[in-house]
Amino acid sequence: MSGSATSSLSSWHRELQARAATWWVILRISIEERLVYRGDFALGTLMRFLPIVTQVFLWGAIFAANDREMIAGYTYHNFVAYYLLTMVSRAFSSMPGLASGIARQVREGEVKKYLIQPVDMVTMLLLARVAHKLVYYVVAAAPFALVFFICRGYFPGWPQPEVMAAYVLSLVLSFLLGFFLEATLGMISFWFLEVTSLLFVYMLFNFFFSGHMFPLDMLPEPWSTLVNYLPLKYLAYFPAAVFLGKVQGGELVQGLLVQVAWVVFFIALCRWTYARGVNRYSGYGG
Repeated sequence: MSGSATSSLSSWHRELQARAATWWVILRISIEERLVYRGDFALGTLMRFLPIVTQVFLWGAIFAANDREMIAGYTYHNFVAYYLLTMVSRAFSSMPGLASGIARQVREGEVKKYLIQPVDMVTMLLLARVAHKLVYYVVAAAPFALVFFICRGYFPGWPQPEVMAAYVLSLVLSFLLGFFLEATLGMISFWFLEVTSLLFVYMLFNFFFSGHMFPLDMLPEPWSTLVNYLPLKYLAYFPAAVFLGKVQGGELVQGLLVQVAWVVFFIALCRWTYARGVNRYSGYGG
């Protein structure tokens, strides 16, 4: 290897180390901040499971009225387990306040700090959200464990190790998809300062077409085909379906690949909208 190539590789290695050190400092500080003021995570998590009680009684009444063992491929226990699992999925993929926070920073001029400091806005927001989720799950682990222990009879048992690995991967991908999708919506504020109406429409569609309200494989045609073309199903329905064995074999591999593709797409779209937005952004004052 020539001297110039060695020097270039060494320079790249030092730059990567410096960047990793910066990311670690941001992540550590974000975790410390959330540990200080988010002691309500545990109680808030427990309260979020209360609507499950309604679902238990609702689907119990539906199955009793129809006198059937299975509806749309789901038993009564499957339905309860599905709703519990979507709570886990949504805890990974939901990004409360992300898009509106970006819009507020653009509207109030706070985005200027990312233009004059050596910190990338998207990376900063991502690390802050990683810290948020890490603290959330550390604090909320006990409420989750309690609820799932009480409702253990609704589950058929633990899936096979390879299925469990696919489930964990789908949760991580749902986090990345949820982040970059909502961050992209927030970047629209570079063109339209107020995105509240857009976020309301997105949240409405998200609630229905992510599978949070009901299993998406219950939808008739052409709605089921339409939903399969949307990324929203990978925010809640897909991880739950993987755990319950509703997606197996080649269909599971294909689903994970499509989920990865959506993540890559929204990473690129988020970066593109941010770059274009910064180019047209104008800040005034000190």
